[in-house]
Amino acid sequence: MWILLVEDEVDLAETLTAGLRGEGFIVDAVGDGAAALAFAGDHDVDVVVLDRDLPVLDGDAVCRALSTTEYPARILMLTAAGSLADRVRGLDLGADDYLPKPFAYLELLARIRALGRRLGTIPRSPILDRHGVRLDTDRRIAERDGRPIRLTPKEMDVLQVLLEADGGIVAPAELLDRIWEDPFDRSRAVVKAVVFALRRKLGEPPVIGTEPGHGYRIG
Repeated sequence: MWILLVEDEVDLAETLTAGLRGEGFIVDAVGDGAAALAFAGDHDVDVVVLDRDLPVLDGDAVCRALSTTEYPARILMLTAAGSLADRVRGLDLGADDYLPKPFAYLELLARIRALGRRLGTIPRSPILDRHGVRLDTDRRIAERDGRPIRLTPKEMDVLQVLLEADGGIVAPAELLDRIWEDPFDRSRAVVKAVVFALRRKLGEPPVIGTEPGHGYRIG
């Protein structure tokens, strides 16, 4: 399950990110509401854990925007304001669940898992397809113009992230954060080597482009 954590308290965000990744979730974290909407515009995550009190753009505005555009993720709103009126307002804005601060980590985890079990009600295709590159994310089968391609697990993961970006640029740091868990294997050189091997296996004409200083994209 892919989680977007929107939290401006740096220590809390780092703690939650590490904990949730340890549970096997893919986690991306941003620190303000505008960054959250920008990220959501490029990626379809499964659950948004959204702090209500955010800089630049508050959580209410983010929640309202995601709900209005029918963004497919479930939204868990966090706030220090835990009155009944606050909870009702958060749910009325489109949040799927509401958790007052301070909270127990185990309760947060249970609520995220509960939201994850409800994802089956959202139509989501397991097939990613762009410029002739097709990936069945359920069966872990990749093709280029109908030709099967044998990929390593890391190559498969990188391909999935690039396809999910739908033509957007994916930075090496994002690939490291989302795919590489081993701290001894986390380097841009490793990312570069995997992308090089993936590009070679996908064949000609090259479909993975490099944006110098920024990252990689398909398209």
